[in-house]
Amino acid sequence: MKRKIIMAVIGTAFLMAACGKKDSGDVVLSESEEYVLTSLEGENSDIGSEIFKEIDSDDIFTDRDNEQSADLTDASYISVKDGSDVTITEEGVYVLSGSAENATVYVEADSSAKVQLVLDGLVINNSDRPCIYIKSADKVFVTTVSDYNVLTVSGSFTTDGETNTDAVIFSKDDLVLNGTGSLTVTSSDNGIAGKDGVRITGGSLMISCEGSAIEAHNAIEIADGVIDISNCNDGLHAEDSDDDTAGYIYISGGRISTNASDDALHATTIVKIDDGTFDLTAAEAIEGTAIQINGGEINISATDDGINAASKSSAYEPLFELNDGNVTIAMGAGDTDGVDSNGDIIINGGTISITGQSAFDYTGSAEYNGGTVIVNGEETDTITNQFMGGPGMEGGHGNRFPNDGTRPEGTRTEGTKLPVDGEVPEGFEPAANGEMPEGMGLPANGEMPEGFEPPANGERPEGFEPPANGERPEGQ
Repeated sequence: MKRKIIMAVIGTAFLMAACGKKDSGDVVLSESEEYVLTSLEGENSDIGSEIFKEIDSDDIFTDRDNEQSADLTDASYISVKDGSDVTITEEGVYVLSGSAENATVYVEADSSAKVQLVLDGLVINNSDRPCIYIKSADKVFVTTVSDYNVLTVSGSFTTDGETNTDAVIFSKDDLVLNGTGSLTVTSSDNGIAGKDGVRITGGSLMISCEGSAIEAHNAIEIADGVIDISNCNDGLHAEDSDDDTAGYIYISGGRISTNASDDALHATTIVKIDDGTFDLTAAEAIEGTAIQINGGEINISATDDGINAASKSSAYEPLFELNDGNVTIAMGAGDTDGVDSNGDIIINGGTISITGQSAFDYTGSAEYNGGTVIVNGEETDTITNQFMGGPGMEGGHGNRFPNDGTRPEGTRTEGTKLPVDGEVPEGFEPAANGEMPEGMGLPANGEMPEGFEPPANGERPEGFEPPANGERPEGQ
């Protein structure tokens, strides 16, 4: 039975743009029955977090997803061999072991079938095709029970008709990784790819690749497990190149360590973190349109933006929201931001500590309602704005910095407006044709002003004596 996620999007942060309301009606994040996120028109609310509420671990992970062992009562046992493919066409549990080169395990079962692949000392080394290729099923579980399972693709992937099979484990249907053992994946492109969704609830994954370590069109959902990603372009990547309303990441636990050249976590729509331990090293550590952190220990080292809420989806407005957890961000030198939002920033709780030249950069508004904000070792209740070139929000709970250019109430220039779009402040008119204002002309042809004569031969003016021993003149 397929599951649907219905998301009631009530927050004005997502239904209202600066110039007006977005199109009303349903916004479907995916055509897959499994992952349907629907935006429903309703009453406006100032709570931006409404968008995140229907992504919840209790509704996502089934009992079998979370079961880390397999029932081997009626299991089939298969030992792989060099140059010999394995094709599974029936629902059931299959224990895979042995070592082989240029062999693929295919799953071609009915669309209602649930297939469990139990990896018990499986080693496959291929040159140009996936080690495990799931062509059809309702759901496939890849369960590790031993500490040594190794899957490798070392050369350029070939296509399967119009399908670009570009991952060591490639699935066209829902994929769940769990277990008590370990799996090492090495790839010349992507590590694990799911054209629907990828879930991880247990086991240990070590992934080294040139593309994305874990990729999905609709969703990457993680409840537990240990994930160690090294030398990849992206760590977790959720995106459908044909649909900018699909692709989210949800994490409610586990330990994730990522060293990526581009993004550690990348989603087109939503990134939601409820818990977990993270050590993220990347150009940008967390990128999505709407990002919410509700818990966890998150350590970020970034050379571009630590957290980036970007305009990637036509269904949502950018937002970064922190409600709980501990977030530590260390930024590289240059034009980098700890938290960059193309929309709003809301901090309700938790702790965020940023070390770098620019802590926050946003184009909407910022709201501080609680929690701890530390910038370069100093605790503050001010969310500064690099984009505006100055403070983004006055200190104090619940205050917002308006995005209409008006200075906040209580400031020295309360109610006045900053010039926008190159406008000149009211009452000021520059002189035409580059002329200087009246009375401010410079002498022509390098002549000195009337009555002024410089001392001759480099002599000091009469009565002027420099201070001795480099001391400043009295009163200076």
